[in-house]
Amino acid sequence: MNEEIAAGREKLVLMADEIEKVIVGKRQQIVSLLTALLSGGHVLIEDVPGTGKTTLAATLAAVCGLSFKRAQFTPDIMASDITGFNMYNRQNERFEFKEGLAMCNILLADEINRASPKTQSALLEAMEEGNVTVDGKSYPLPDPFFVIATQNPTGFVGTYPLPEAQLDRFSVRLSLGYPQKEEEIRIISERHGKNPFEDVRTLTNPDELKSIIKSVGDVFIEDRIYAYIVDLVSATRRQDELALGASTRAALIVSKMAQATAYIIGRSYVVPEDVAAVFVSVTAHRVVLKREAKLAGQTAEKVLYGILKRTPVPVI
Repeated sequence: MNEEIAAGREKLVLMADEIEKVIVGKRQQIVSLLTALLSGGHVLIEDVPGTGKTTLAATLAAVCGLSFKRAQFTPDIMASDITGFNMYNRQNERFEFKEGLAMCNILLADEINRASPKTQSALLEAMEEGNVTVDGKSYPLPDPFFVIATQNPTGFVGTYPLPEAQLDRFSVRLSLGYPQKEEEIRIISERHGKNPFEDVRTLTNPDELKSIIKSVGDVFIEDRIYAYIVDLVSATRRQDELALGASTRAALIVSKMAQATAYIIGRSYVVPEDVAAVFVSVTAHRVVLKREAKLAGQTAEKVLYGILKRTPVPVI
């Protein structure tokens, strides 16, 4: 482990510890969130209301020292609210650009499936391109730019579900879930008269975080690991239970998430275990089960774990 990676790993452990002071008992999800951030991706959190999705996003921004905005996606929110718009200034007699909600480091797209497809597309374009286009002119978004989108899987009235092509833009889909009894007791007891979020420390800044992200991109992947990733992803396209397999974008994101996983562990190179650790979380929301498989009680996760078991692992 070189000194740069050791220092970065130590900082990430401290960040995870700080976030867990507010989001109690969700270490795995916190690490997955940090992994996605370091890999340059975006995250979709699918869970019922009141499980801490918004608090998690705000705490991550506070710990990282990043600018944070929340967009409440409702049917009347417009694409220009996200991207920004040009407004005529009578004093200067010219149009001036007014920034939209996307002009921040971390954007929480709350209940993204309640906005119209046009507004969803505006956000997804910003996620993919790293800039917004208004009246033919492009405006770069802050670096880093990280979207945490949420949706409620139980309420479907008045919603516009994200199609597979748009789900493919998210690196991972997470679920926080309900806390254990002891954790829930701790949560409600610590929030009487005081909010733990108020004591969150800022442990890094945008420049330092960009440096860490660059170091993650330098983590070495040898050719046999790339072949292993392609074998796993291409296997989803030949699976009898799946109507739609994972895309080439999925293979790319698996490789980037594997790099971030290796970095967090403290290695300067990727091993097959890093790939296996992220494969299911990266691809589960990208594949589509056949109807017969659903009726038989299959899930995407079960099918993907089966692919992991059957695919030969390279010896490194």
